[in-house]
Amino acid sequence: MDIERYRDNSKTVYLFKEYDRLVKEIEETKNLASSDASMVEIVGEEIKKLEESKNIVSEQIMNIAVEEEKEIAEPKELIIEVRAGAGGEEAAIFARELSEMYGKYAGIKGWSFKPTDESQSELGGYKEASFEIKGRGAYGRLKYEMGVHRVQRVPATEKGGRVHTSTASVVVLPLIESKKFEIAESDIEMIFSCAGGKGGQNVNKVETAVRITHKPTGMMVRCTSERSQQKNREKAMSILVAKIAELKREEEAKKLSSERKNQIGTGDRSEKIRTYNFPQNRITDHRIKESWHNIEKIMAGDLDPIVDTLIQVEKGERKIGTEEE
Repeated sequence: MDIERYRDNSKTVYLFKEYDRLVKEIEETKNLASSDASMVEIVGEEIKKLEESKNIVSEQIMNIAVEEEKEIAEPKELIIEVRAGAGGEEAAIFARELSEMYGKYAGIKGWSFKPTDESQSELGGYKEASFEIKGRGAYGRLKYEMGVHRVQRVPATEKGGRVHTSTASVVVLPLIESKKFEIAESDIEMIFSCAGGKGGQNVNKVETAVRITHKPTGMMVRCTSERSQQKNREKAMSILVAKIAELKREEEAKKLSSERKNQIGTGDRSEKIRTYNFPQNRITDHRIKESWHNIEKIMAGDLDPIVDTLIQVEKGERKIGTEEE
């Protein structure tokens, strides 16, 4: 097990100090045995214990290094799409709240969070919206958000005090280089228009917004966030590439569904993954049958307790719970 290449890693420096101490002690103990034959048996047990301790430290170093390499290899850019589902205006309001939750979480983690397109409902919710997130570890933590999110509460528009159930779907797409995934120009249709909304006269009068349709799949992407047509075109193409790549991933996952052993689900966008029950101040993740309280804190961006648990289950460090709504 070659761990020397990780010696300069800031996350393993403290472990290497212990590793070096154990190596030195093992060497000194062996020298003691070679100079005194009567100590061989006693020293042999001591060396065995020291070797076991060294191996444990070595394994800890490797685990940290492998995790860091995995994190570095993951995409640092992603698109997160939130779309209102069943529930009319309440679903759109919930979609906006989910979007804001991810924006606050990105702020806490030090990631950039930028809208690429937004379609608002009459009451200011989101019919659908997409956001670009950049930052180390962003995809690795947010990929668990893909699926259908359900909210149970009394809407502000409800006069009778009845609890309503609404849904919003979340799609998480890692952005990949378009060079790695070619799309024939004949397969796309591109339309330019005025972006509208915020941004001043240039955005509202010049055709900067871009809508690209992929003819073979009917997939459509719209980008309005940039101030130039060219930048919006580039961004829309990168999102389209991510969508097509995700479509192919989903098709492959369905073919292998009977063989999959991922405890937290397939990542299918149609899978109901979580319920936000406001009257009971409880959030339940159905994939792992775990619940958390203090909805307000979580909706304010404190997603780490949920994400950390999901990661632990996926690694096999924690069993799926038994609590279910």
